[in-house]
Amino acid sequence: MEPIYLPDEDGNQIKLFVVEETQLSGIKYLLVCESDNEEEDSDAYILKEVSVEGDDVVYEFVEDDVEFDAVAKLFDELVGDEADLEM
Repeated sequence: MEPIYLPDEDGNQIKLFVVEETQLSGIKYLLVCESDNEEEDSDAYILKEVSVEGDDVVYEFVEDDVEFDAVAKLFDELVGDEADLEM
């Protein structure tokens, strides 16, 4: 799995691993988790691409419930049996 790094509220880098990516209404979304070990249970998050500046891409966590549910259903279809997504 490909790692990405996001800053937390203290400026520390959080390492997350990209499980899957998709687009909805022209917006790119990533399904990420905290562990690259596929056998290990891990929390998963959905990130939304908010801007692209050269090689730098800015993502933010999806917090809107309606948007989250729509994208989570899409990821559930994409990963199928590979992951047990709880919404």
